[in-house]
Amino acid sequence: MDRMACVNLPTFPIQLLLQKHPDWRIRPVAVVDSDKPQGTILHVNERARDLRVRPGMRYAAGLSLARDLRAGVVADPEINAAVTTVCRRLDIHSPRIEPAASEDGVFWLDASGLQRLYGSLEKWAQQVRRDLQNLGFLGTVVLGFSRFATYALAKAQPDILIFNSRAEERTAAQRVRLDCLALEAKTKDLLLKLGVRTVGQFLDLPPAGIAKRFGQQAAQLHRLARGKLDLPLNPLRMRKPLSRHLVLDYPEKAIQRLTAAIEQLLEPIIQKLDKRGRRVCELKIRFLFDRVGSHTERLRPAAPTNDHRLLLDLIRLRLSSAGRLPDGVVEIKLNAGSVATVPNQNHLLEVRPKRDLEAANRALARVRADLGDDAVVRVRLQEAHLPEGQFTWEPLAKLGTAKPRVVHRICLIRRINSQPLVLTGWTRPKNMSEVQLQPTKHQRTVVRSWGPFIVSGGWWRRSVQRAYFFAENRMGEIWWVYYDRLRNLWFQQGRVE
Repeated sequence: MDRMACVNLPTFPIQLLLQKHPDWRIRPVAVVDSDKPQGTILHVNERARDLRVRPGMRYAAGLSLARDLRAGVVADPEINAAVTTVCRRLDIHSPRIEPAASEDGVFWLDASGLQRLYGSLEKWAQQVRRDLQNLGFLGTVVLGFSRFATYALAKAQPDILIFNSRAEERTAAQRVRLDCLALEAKTKDLLLKLGVRTVGQFLDLPPAGIAKRFGQQAAQLHRLARGKLDLPLNPLRMRKPLSRHLVLDYPEKAIQRLTAAIEQLLEPIIQKLDKRGRRVCELKIRFLFDRVGSHTERLRPAAPTNDHRLLLDLIRLRLSSAGRLPDGVVEIKLNAGSVATVPNQNHLLEVRPKRDLEAANRALARVRADLGDDAVVRVRLQEAHLPEGQFTWEPLAKLGTAKPRVVHRICLIRRINSQPLVLTGWTRPKNMSEVQLQPTKHQRTVVRSWGPFIVSGGWWRRSVQRAYFFAENRMGEIWWVYYDRLRNLWFQQGRVE
C-alpha cells in the first residue's frame, strides 16, 4: 500500500526571518517585499495577525496597528537555498521528496515501507519533525494516501496525524476550513458570502462554474480536492557528493604529508567524475583531530574543473594559510560537489579579449584559498533611507565581462566611509534651524560649504534627523559631513573626489 506524507513548515519566510533575528520571536513580525514604509506585507506571524495586520497591507499601515511591528525582506535566493537545505535533511528519511512548486515550505514524501526501518510510521514522523526542529524549523507531518488530503490537513493543524484508511483521511480533509489553504483573500471572501467555509462544502459546488466565478486558482484547487490532479510524486533528484575518507596511522601535523594524504583521496574521485562527465565545483575537507574535535574547510575553484594540479594547489594554499595546526589530524574526509560538463564551442576565428577573465578568476580563487572565502567581495546597491545603508557587501564568486557605461559628463564621486567618523570639537547647535558650518577653532580649515541638506524620517524603525553639508577645506578637499541632532554630534560621512 503506497503511503504519502506531507510536511508543512508554516509561514516559511517568517521562520527564515526569525532565524536571522531570534530576538523578534516575542514580537509581531512581517515579511515585506522591500525595506521601506510603502513596502507590501507578504507574510505575518500569529502575533501580528492577532493585531489585525494582514498580508497585502503597506508596512506603514501595519505599523499603525502594531507599534512594535518588526519587518524584513527575505529574498527568493534565500528561500530557494533554505528549501534545498530542508530537502537534503528530508532525504535522510525518505527516498523521494517533492517540494511544492507554488507554495514554499510544503513538501511531499514517499513513506511507503518505512515502518520497517523505524519500527512504526509514528516514530518515523517524530524523527522527521525532530530533525526539522534541529534545523530551526517548526513543522507539521501528516501521513495518508492522497496529495490533497495530506496537504490540507497539514495546513490545518500543528500536530502529527496518521491515517490508516482512505475513507478516514477523506472525511477529515472535508472538515478543513478553506481559510487554512492557499487561496486569494478575495476568493475566500466570496466563498464565505456563499456560506462555503469547508473543503466539503467547496467540493459540493458544481465543477463547471468554478473557474468562471472564482478564477483558475480555485478551479485547480477544486480539481485537486476531487482527485483529478492526484499525480504521483515528482521527486527532486538529490545528487549526493562523492566522498572518501582516510584514517591515519598516527596524529599528523605536517602540512606536506596532509596534502599528500588528501591527494590520495582526490585522485579516485576525479576518475569517477571523468567517467560520469562531471567536474568538481566544490571541495569540503573535514579534519578530525586527536583531542580538539573537528574542522571543515571549503574550497571552490574559479570554474568547475578536474585539473588535479589546480585543485591541489588550492588545497596547499588553504592549509599553508592556516599556519600551525592546533592538534594532530587522525582522520580526513573529502567531499566533492560536481556539475555536469559543458563542452566549449570552438570558433574558427576566435577573438581573444585583451583581459583574460579565466586567469583573473583563477587568481581570485587562489586569494580565497589563501585568505578565506570572505576575502573577495563586491558592493551591491540596495534601497535604504540612510547613505550607509544603501549598499552591502556580497561574496564575488566569478568575474564577468566588463560593461562600462558611456559617460557624457564627468561627475564628482562621493567616497563613503564604512562607518561615519565622529568629528570632535565641532560646534553643537541648539536646533536644526540653527545648523550652519561656520569656521570655529576646530573648523577653521573650512573655507566654504554647501548646505544644509536635511535628511529626516526613519520613524518605522529608528528616528533620524540629520543636516548634511559639503565642506571644502584650505587644501581643496571636500568633506561630506552631517550633524546628528538626536546624538548631538558631527560626523564625517565621506569625501568628494
